[in-house]
Amino acid sequence: MAQFINSILEFLSQLGYFGIALGLMIEIIPSEIVLGYGGYMISQGHLNFAGAVIAGTIGGTIAQLFLYWAGYYGGRPFLEKYGKYVLIKKSHIDVAEHWFEKYGAGVIFSARFIPVVRHAISIPAGIAKMSATKFTLYTVAAVLPWSILFLYLGKVLGKNWSHVKEFAQPYVLPIIIAAVVLGVIYYLIKKTKKTTD
Repeated sequence: MAQFINSILEFLSQLGYFGIALGLMIEIIPSEIVLGYGGYMISQGHLNFAGAVIAGTIGGTIAQLFLYWAGYYGGRPFLEKYGKYVLIKKSHIDVAEHWFEKYGAGVIFSARFIPVVRHAISIPAGIAKMSATKFTLYTVAAVLPWSILFLYLGKVLGKNWSHVKEFAQPYVLPIIIAAVVLGVIYYLIKKTKKTTD
C-alpha cells in the first residue's frame, strides 16, 4: 500500500500545482497525505507556498462540488449505488443527511473538519438543492485553512513529511472542537430565529 501511495505521489509531483489539485480532486489517497507531500515539495523549493494553497483549495473544492452535483442531479439512489467507487458508504450518507437536516447549511463548513461526515456532507446539500454559490463559499472557507495547515506542516517536517497525520493531531483536535462549537452556535441562532419569526 505504501508503495502504491508513493507511486501516485511521485506522479502527482511531476505535475506541480496541478498535481496537488488533481490529488485532492480524485482523492485516491487522503487529502492530508497529498497536502503533506505538497509541503515537502515546498521545502525542497519545487513549489511556492501561496501557489500550493491555491491549488489545494481549488482541488478540494472541486472534489466536493462533484459530490454536490451528484446529489443534486442523481439523488440518493444514484449515490447509494455508485458511492462505493469514491469510498462513500450508505452509512456515511445516513450520518451526513442527519447532520444536514438537523443543523442546516452551516454544517457544510463545520463538518469539513470532522471524520466520516466531512466528505459525505456535500451529498445531502446537493439533494436538498442548496444554493451552489452558498455551498461553494462554505466549502472554500473550510478547505482553505485545511490546505494551509497541512502544507505548512509538510513544509516544516521536510523529509519526515510522511508523519504529517500524527504531527497534525494536536492541531486538528482543537479545530474539530471549534468546528463543532461553531456548528452548534449556527444551529441555535437558526432555531432562535425560527421561533421569533
